[in-house]
Amino acid sequence: MKRDETFERAFRDVFEARFQSLFRYVNRLCGDPATAADIAQESFVRLYQRGELPDDPRAWLVTVSNNLFRDAHRRTGRRRELLEAKADRLYEDTSSDPVERLEADERKRRVRKALATLSVRDQQALLLRHEGYTYREIARALDYGEAGVGKLISRATLAFQRAYEEMVDASA
Repeated sequence: MKRDETFERAFRDVFEARFQSLFRYVNRLCGDPATAADIAQESFVRLYQRGELPDDPRAWLVTVSNNLFRDAHRRTGRRRELLEAKADRLYEDTSSDPVERLEADERKRRVRKALATLSVRDQQALLLRHEGYTYREIARALDYGEAGVGKLISRATLAFQRAYEEMVDASA
């Protein structure tokens, strides 16, 4: 079956505009670049197979990615614990000063560990907001009431801050 050229062009435009952002979000959520790439790609495959763009492709893609992540998370169980050992290597650091690199790596490890204390929904809300999604887009992606997104993000932010500060205090 040959696809409509208009759809093909629109799909390419959405892919070029949204793939990197979707990948970054999923990578931060799962902590594994290979899994994040698979999930982001599978989300776009499903969009392509759909044959038409939804009203809000950005929210649709995040919703599909969240569902794929939940499925992968269920299959792998305690994956997050296994990946913590690799967390320091997940982000590229361009600093040439070893002390700065060490401090940056420690901050990243604490951020990942603090994030892991939150529920998956709280993690998703914070990461989507950090990635620039609007409250409406977050509500759609998480199947959550738009009016409650602000409170969800606020509560998740406070929980994250408490968890992070506890780690900093414990290491002092």
